[in-house]
Amino acid sequence: MSTNGSSEFKLPKAIRMVIMGPPGSGKGTQAPSIAEQFCACHLATGDMLRAAVASGSELGKQAKKIMDAGGLVSDEIMVDMIKDNIENNATCKNGFILDGFPRTVVQAEKLDEMLDARKQGLDHAVELVIDDALLVARITGRLVHPASGRSYHRIFNPPARLMLDDVTGEPLVQRSDDNEATLGKRLKTYHEQTAPVAAYYRRKGILRRVDAAQKPSAVWHTLLAIFAGQKQ
Repeated sequence: MSTNGSSEFKLPKAIRMVIMGPPGSGKGTQAPSIAEQFCACHLATGDMLRAAVASGSELGKQAKKIMDAGGLVSDEIMVDMIKDNIENNATCKNGFILDGFPRTVVQAEKLDEMLDARKQGLDHAVELVIDDALLVARITGRLVHPASGRSYHRIFNPPARLMLDDVTGEPLVQRSDDNEATLGKRLKTYHEQTAPVAAYYRRKGILRRVDAAQKPSAVWHTLLAIFAGQKQ
């Protein structure tokens, strides 16, 4: 999807941005496509931590020690990991898409301090916005074939035969965390965390809110227009 429709836009050669969105908003679809479009790096918090620990770097060792003790990795270590990626990760030469950080205003401020010291401010903070009720319908209707990972949806993409995989005929399952109660808690946490961060970026004039209830191709078109500097 990353090159779809991009020819009609005059895009910059590089990008530095944050992407925010609740579970099920399509962040996992759009962020890698943005990275591919710009040949930039997609820095997702969990992946970044795992890579740092696996590398055996000094930062990775610090993070592993904290995580092994059941603690939360400090904001300073997270910002240092982002800085390390920007400076040493070849895929970050045309910029980065931060996913999962910052989650608090303090983190956003620390990130800005690091980027300001490098004279590299953020271009955009994109928030994928979608009604909670629609997210619940999207996620609680998901059905999965465990062996292959094929996914269906009770309403939007149902299997040919009720609760059976189209290819093998084997039973489909619903993931244990794809239920309304669990999702409700995750959404509440997301909104509580994100609202102040979104307000912070709005004050800085770089917040761009995108309707994530649209088809992924329409969301992508909206993102390209934002990156091209067109008013939304």
